[in-house]
Amino acid sequence: MVVVIALSVALWSELDAGSGGGDETSSSSSSSSSSSSQNTVSARDRRDADTPEALAGPRARADLEPCPAPGPSSGPEALRGIVLECAGDGSRVDVAAAVAGRPTVLNLWAYWCAPCADELPAMAEYARRVGPDVLVLTVHQDENEAAALLRLAELGVHLPTLQDGRRSIAAALQVPNVMPATVILRPDGSVAEILPRSFATADEIAEAVDPELGVADMAGTGR
Repeated sequence: MVVVIALSVALWSELDAGSGGGDETSSSSSSSSSSSSQNTVSARDRRDADTPEALAGPRARADLEPCPAPGPSSGPEALRGIVLECAGDGSRVDVAAAVAGRPTVLNLWAYWCAPCADELPAMAEYARRVGPDVLVLTVHQDENEAAALLRLAELGVHLPTLQDGRRSIAAALQVPNVMPATVILRPDGSVAEILPRSFATADEIAEAVDPELGVADMAGTGR
């Protein structure tokens, strides 16, 4: 009887200690997970295979322009809190701050989208013509970041690009689920127009975008 009682007491003590240890581990894990989420781009935005080492070659080939630095204000309320990876160099971009205070064209696309591939060179030509008057920023909406970089390299398009595998921007701005799609943002962050369609030329883009932003028509200037 004494032996049975002793064994029961020992077993109860072990279970109680294990329960306490489990709570501590859970708390530690939760804290670690929270800290990690604040310092890294979500794995859902890109594949696990797309490590910095794996992306080094595609990034060099794509040779993308830098993503924009934060603007002079807090930016569009709908985009606040969205932090994405700059596909060109892996840096983190606060999207609302990046587009704050400047007229912006967001071009939403994916590497497997044929109309997107047709449109991207026209978007790049439009960006070249309009110069610094308008920020033209592409948003890749698929987890395969390496494929996006290789597609841009193949097309010779060097526009700054955000990696958005979760399609956070489209969800925040209520963009229809089609690609390509273009979102025109005014300097105050309000949405001037959402265009769920493709463009064949820079002239077509200018005709759709410039009146919405009050930008002088530079489609024929050859800038």
